Amino acid sequence: MASVTSLSDSVQQQLASALSAALPEAAGADPLLRRSDRADFQANGILALAKKAKANPRELATQVVSRVATGDELIKDIEVSGPGFLNLTIADRAITANLAARYADETGRLGVPTAANPGTTVIDYAQPNVAKEMHVGHLRSAVIGDSVVQLLEFTGENVIRRHHIGDWGTQFGMLIQYLDEHPHELDHKEARVTGEEAMSNLDRLYKAARRKFDSDEEFKTRARRRVVDLQAGDPHTLAMWQKFVDESKIYFFSVFEKLDMEIRDADIVGESGYNDMLAETCRLLEESGVAVRSEGALCVFFDDIKGPDGSPVPLIVQKSDGGYGYAATDLSAIRDRVFNLKANTLLYVVDARQALHFKMVFETARRAGWLNDDVTAYQLAFGTVLGKDGKPFKTREGETVRLVDLLDEAIDRASAVVREKAQDLSEEEIAERGAQVGIGAVKYADLSTSANRDYKFDLDQMVSLNGDTSVYLQYAYARIQSILRKAGEVRPAAHPELALADAERALGLHVDAFAETVAEAASEYAPHKLAGYLYQLASLYTSFYDKCPVLKADTPEQVENRLFLCDVTARTLHQGMALLGIRTPEKL
Repeated sequence: MASVTSLSDSVQQQLASALSAALPEAAGADPLLRRSDRADFQANGILALAKKAKANPRELATQVVSRVATGDELIKDIEVSGPGFLNLTIADRAITANLAARYADETGRLGVPTAANPGTTVIDYAQPNVAKEMHVGHLRSAVIGDSVVQLLEFTGENVIRRHHIGDWGTQFGMLIQYLDEHPHELDHKEARVTGEEAMSNLDRLYKAARRKFDSDEEFKTRARRRVVDLQAGDPHTLAMWQKFVDESKIYFFSVFEKLDMEIRDADIVGESGYNDMLAETCRLLEESGVAVRSEGALCVFFDDIKGPDGSPVPLIVQKSDGGYGYAATDLSAIRDRVFNLKANTLLYVVDARQALHFKMVFETARRAGWLNDDVTAYQLAFGTVLGKDGKPFKTREGETVRLVDLLDEAIDRASAVVREKAQDLSEEEIAERGAQVGIGAVKYADLSTSANRDYKFDLDQMVSLNGDTSVYLQYAYARIQSILRKAGEVRPAAHPELALADAERALGLHVDAFAETVAEAASEYAPHKLAGYLYQLASLYTSFYDKCPVLKADTPEQVENRLFLCDVTARTLHQGMALLGIRTPEKL
């Protein structure tokens, strides 16, 4: 099935050719077409073009209008307004026919095109730490990253996922040494271990090791020696380290499963995955003069990055004691992603507070020639999750909030909402829908805010049936499914010959804009633009449902056409929500 040209693109093409016929030097100029409350679309581009050509804008607009064909096929009416704006009304037949073409797409893509020249994007997101609990701060990287992956893949990009987990460093000396002296601490009693159990094993061991490290000097010395063994690749020490990684993965996978998110083992390449490259990364930087030795450390300096006292703040690639910092690992990861994975784009979904680190790392990689005009790196920086009080989200005791507790509470709240509204759902269905609504609510609250802004985590608001929430969208979808079930034998069918009511036209024009919204959200890494579109879609559907009887419409053709409008809206909601990583239950 070929992709469907959206109405706005078709109008844009017609206006552009009328414009270049009226003013040949304006060939290829953008008519600046926008949705409008005065008509279906308004074109504002003529003012600037007339000014450039020293022409009268109203006269130029009138000439353009005289060259645009009007009728039932696309543009029903076009008129000049104000100083030279064009107001355009789309023919009802064109709206229905375009939606019918989208509806007929057997691939289920609703006529959304894929990119003509897709590239390869490596996206680094969802980066928990081994042997540590995931907290609310890990939520955004996972949720935003997963949605951007879905958007990019849907538009045809070749996407390689990378989870850069924190699985290396000096803290492992303490843990490994303790496990070596208490070898059964991570043994499993049962064959199947839950994520919760794995985490409590790790948590217990971590606290015990910490206590011993802080109180026993001899243990502290042994633990520090163990770090040296780990970095030297001692087989026994590596085997113990691997136990921590494996136990942590049981826990990670359970959390990501709860988040309804696919994380594949092959995509987890932690800090340790780049160990073999660190020495070479440093050698390449030093030999090319990008990095220099300063007080024994290997550093990269920047003219525009200085400390409060005016002294330069370098990126330290290797410490004076020979140890490697995050910079060496991140730069090695860039080399791997560019030269081995052949990426055109490197995308990092990382907290905004790390912006300076990434600015320095990217600039270093550019100086080394690893990033250039053909390969770009971009940090998709996200803001902080705040509590209702507007301060960073903490428990009453001032601890960071465990991610699992947060998700469980969201599911409990959502299950209560579902149970209250449910007419004919079994307990099992209520539990399943409760999870889909609860997790959807958490994801949508995160994704409907622009990533770089902080947002308030307010569960009461998130699971509300009113307002800009995923539950509102899920109920709109479930309501449509209920209507389609009630229609029984009557099938949805498009009737382009029928005149449309205002609410039908508004809904139809918005459904048709799905493809361009997806393209924009993908190219700007902006899931919030898709979330905003879907909320408006559900609102326009609600308004259509209130004003236009579906099953009791005036004629059999009108019933079929309105069922068709319902169904194409539902398919758009379903596909759009899937790109945000949110389920659309058939019944609520």
